[in-house]
Amino acid sequence: MLPGRASRTMARTAMRRAAHQLLDWPLIFEDPIAVGVVPEASKQAILDNVAEHRTPASTLLRALFAFRSRFAEDRLAQATARGVGQYVILGAGLDTFPWRQPEFAQRMKIFYVDHPASLALTMECFRLRDLPIPPNVSFVAVDLEKPELGERLGEHGFDCETGAFCSVLGVIQYISRSAVEALLRVAASWQGQSEIVLSFVLPADELDGEEYDTVTRIFTFTKAMDEPFITRFSPSEIYGFLTRIGFGEIFHLTPKRAQERYFTGRNDSLRAPRFEQLIAAIV
Repeated sequence: MLPGRASRTMARTAMRRAAHQLLDWPLIFEDPIAVGVVPEASKQAILDNVAEHRTPASTLLRALFAFRSRFAEDRLAQATARGVGQYVILGAGLDTFPWRQPEFAQRMKIFYVDHPASLALTMECFRLRDLPIPPNVSFVAVDLEKPELGERLGEHGFDCETGAFCSVLGVIQYISRSAVEALLRVAASWQGQSEIVLSFVLPADELDGEEYDTVTRIFTFTKAMDEPFITRFSPSEIYGFLTRIGFGEIFHLTPKRAQERYFTGRNDSLRAPRFEQLIAAIV
């Protein structure tokens, strides 16, 4: 991402989350607010481009964005049950969670974190949708390539001595390996059985067929948008990375597990992708 400019790919993510609400049934992830959050995510725009949304690559991406958000919020619910009271949405993009909070989340402090330019655009999008900022939500501007995450959260009332849950979805492939390590070390320093859920993109040599072709197209697209993939991990590598940093209980949502948990019994072509996977780790 170019300095001083908002992410250009976050609108595509919002568009595919909105398309899931309109084109798929049953829903893997319910997010009605995503429809219309940006012009390309409007009902009319999606219905006017149904053929594009039905291509194999688009379908795979739609499935990815739906199930990774579902998994993160499933884990969030479990974390609150053990007393975690803070939620950090890192690289939030156009995540609509603050405006569709379930009852359990209304007792939490929510930190909506993104790059300053992206965050400004996000706040304007939600203002145009007449969505007021909920009282338990703080917007936190952070450049993840700088060692400022802990400090910026602290300025907004984050308490690292109590439990926190952090989601990092579709983020780490866009930042440097040193920045990934820095943010994981910050999360590992939190107390109270804190947890992080993150997604990661596999290296090219671990992919083939449709998965390889899809990632190649995504890479070409994001590079053209000046937001190229920078950091990719194999499952064993990210597992070892988390272990060395200090996380204890680690759960890898493999494609097989994801398929069984979120896609069983479907009559459409949605399936768990392999090129981007999810892992949860508790301090």
